[in-house]
Amino acid sequence: MDKFIVYNSKLKGDVTISGAKNAALPILSATLLTDKLCVLKNVPDLLDIRTMLKILQTLGKEISFKQGTVVIKSTGKREKYTAPYSLVRTMRASFCCLGPLLAKNRKAKVALPGGCVIGPRPVDLHIKGLMKLGADIKINKGYCIASAKRLKGAHIYLGGQFGSSVLATANVMMAAVLSKGITIIEHAACEPEIIALGIALKKMGANIEGEGTPIITINGVDCLNGLDETVIPDRIEAATFLAAALVTRSDITIKKVNFKHLTAVLEAMENMGAVFNIKEDSIGIKSPKVITPVSVTTLPYPGFPTDVQAQLMSCLCFAKGISMITEKIYPDRFMHIAELNRMGAGIQRSGPYAIIEGRRRLFGAEVMASDLRASAALVIAGLAAEDKTEILRVYHIDRGYEYIETKLRHLGAKVKRVKQK
Repeated sequence: MDKFIVYNSKLKGDVTISGAKNAALPILSATLLTDKLCVLKNVPDLLDIRTMLKILQTLGKEISFKQGTVVIKSTGKREKYTAPYSLVRTMRASFCCLGPLLAKNRKAKVALPGGCVIGPRPVDLHIKGLMKLGADIKINKGYCIASAKRLKGAHIYLGGQFGSSVLATANVMMAAVLSKGITIIEHAACEPEIIALGIALKKMGANIEGEGTPIITINGVDCLNGLDETVIPDRIEAATFLAAALVTRSDITIKKVNFKHLTAVLEAMENMGAVFNIKEDSIGIKSPKVITPVSVTTLPYPGFPTDVQAQLMSCLCFAKGISMITEKIYPDRFMHIAELNRMGAGIQRSGPYAIIEGRRRLFGAEVMASDLRASAALVIAGLAAEDKTEILRVYHIDRGYEYIETKLRHLGAKVKRVKQK
């Protein structure tokens, strides 16, 4: 197991953003809908991606992954339909295999994902949507077992307790493209990753309208073709590097990014004092000497993303005044608070609210990464803290950031990966 050692740093230069993990994973699942050749480019080399590729291999696909390009072929053997717990337990997005497996093979057996440190993330909306399409679904010994002679189009409301669900929307979309008749998904997720999935499915021959809006209409087809697609830039990685620049009072440029996917993040950081130079595929940030406190609420897209909440909190630890973050997506997603307070931060939590009293400085400490985005938040805090910060269990960060320490060192950061004893 590895850990990061991080020192106070000043950043400069530019960094290239990788392909979006959260866009690549559903599109990889969608290749289960066809026997034709599928090629996906700009795929980040991450643990979660490697896990999904192992699942596809288990389900009978032949995989090649070189220099950011995944080539997927059908082996011609009898198709398999079971995604085992040994793989699914490590990554929730693998549950997105359920919809395409069911639509293509008329049956599917996918392990239920395990628990998550950021709080309950049930799959009830996935099951509800697929049952509306006519699937017979049973839960047995930790597996979701689904079958259907052929799925039929339906009008499906996918709103949940905390709003729309990206993965449930993706799962139902993929099942509906091979269903008979018209499917209308109401209260669909509007994230760029859903738009990317819709575009990919349409390139495969699906008939979809409205992706990126709360109402998606799908007219089912009998079969799909192959795919040649490029993954969109990772907006969460882009926001993470912007946060690293902001907290270290640095000026950097992030390249290969779509600024339209980051409007809520850019707005929050502008209110904190940052100035941006935005071009077609790059964003330059000029950071303020003094960070202004703000109040931010996480919401489904196009609201402020929950996946950037922890990183922004690290920046607000250095603001001049009191800030507040309201977490409306995952109210328990505050495991990083205790670790930031170990570094000298002044953060109090009350239910879904975090009140951050800014400090002039934080101090390096030994801290524990609890999840993917909390890991990034601790790295960000360590870049601005005095002395040395040691971040344990950084395997979390490897799930969602491609070569993050290499990219940070390219910007001048003092960070290294070492074996954790």
